[in-house]
Amino acid sequence: MKRKLIAAIGVAGMMVGIAACGGADKGGDKAGGEVKELTVWLTVDAQNNWPELVKAADDAVTKKHPGIKIKHEYYGWPDKNTKLDAVLATDKAPDVVEMGNSEMISYMAKGAFAPVEASKFDNSGQWLDALKESVTYNGKTYGVPYYAGGRVGTWRKDVAAEAGVKAAPKTWAELTAALDAIQAKKGDKFSAWYQPSPDWYAAMSFVYEQGGSIAKQEGETWKANLSSPESIKGLTEYKNIVDKYMHGDKTKDESDRPVVFGQGKSAMIFSAAWEGGTAATPENDKVGGLKDKLETFVTPGPSGKNLPVFLGGSDLAIPVKSKAQGVAAEWIAAFTGPEGQKGLIGKGNLPNNKTDLAPLKSDPATAVAATAAESSWFVPTAPGWGQVEKAQTLKTMLIDIAKGKKTVEQAAKDADAAIDKVINTK
Repeated sequence: MKRKLIAAIGVAGMMVGIAACGGADKGGDKAGGEVKELTVWLTVDAQNNWPELVKAADDAVTKKHPGIKIKHEYYGWPDKNTKLDAVLATDKAPDVVEMGNSEMISYMAKGAFAPVEASKFDNSGQWLDALKESVTYNGKTYGVPYYAGGRVGTWRKDVAAEAGVKAAPKTWAELTAALDAIQAKKGDKFSAWYQPSPDWYAAMSFVYEQGGSIAKQEGETWKANLSSPESIKGLTEYKNIVDKYMHGDKTKDESDRPVVFGQGKSAMIFSAAWEGGTAATPENDKVGGLKDKLETFVTPGPSGKNLPVFLGGSDLAIPVKSKAQGVAAEWIAAFTGPEGQKGLIGKGNLPNNKTDLAPLKSDPATAVAATAAESSWFVPTAPGWGQVEKAQTLKTMLIDIAKGKKTVEQAAKDADAAIDKVINTK
């Protein structure tokens, strides 16, 4: 999934240990010979924000394999899949490739990635639930979680105070009471909660919080589940939020949400953690001093639990055509091991595992994002999921609901029918 990152403190150079991982023995290639070259594809996030972590992994591998040449290629998210698809059709596949976690599914289903032995990677037994799902297909592991980014509530303390609200909400009743007070104070041209209706990542948090889901696996097939009673309840709760507190364009997506929030037309957003900071940058802040007016919190849900969040993030996979799968696994182990995770945390990311996540809950700077990430959901790991996303089925359903074009029940039923046509197709 495409994401932006929060730059933070620098990280000193590291010594990284390597666990012997799956693939060919002794770091050999498929033919059993010694590997002379390794090609690693990463996004520009790594190139721009933590090149020292990449170098540390390189150094660990070259120490074990003197003379090996490690080549890096960096790409932007919009271009990556087209380039990857083209090269996977040849015999020049990279040995390690970074994937957005929701992008993994179709590649795993088509057999593009080699399976790995999860137990050979540090803290694999503690991988965050949603990240573990993203690298698992039909019971096998086809990648290693790299890092995560969660979703939090962000609101303006000054607007809340104007409405008589003194503290961030901890329960659904507190949240809705605060929003009601803010909406009454600011009027119907203001969005107490700016929540673009097509934002299915937010909508599905309500669905999963009520015990529903996008689809359920039945044996080896998947069946759409949006019209189940639990899912309908979640969608109805989401509709209520959009109806009461969202007074912007009902068809507009969330792509420019930080810009809108920075314009001072709303009091709250539920979004990727970086969006509040982006709203407060000089180019977006039309309020003045917005950075000091913002507060983040774990968003409570209607059922009394925290809203489960979609964890965006990246995974690292080894193309099945790689001729250096053993060394590729070693490089991934070095990059995603304890020191690598420490470095990524220092750069403002969430780690890939619960062990490293736990201490972040007691640090005021990271407590909200870390706590929110404990409860997460992930998209169905079905072979046709990519087609569901491409067809924008969930967005269409949510716009129809928000505009009153269809009832929640009818929109969900129609979405289920559309999903069932493609979700099991590779």
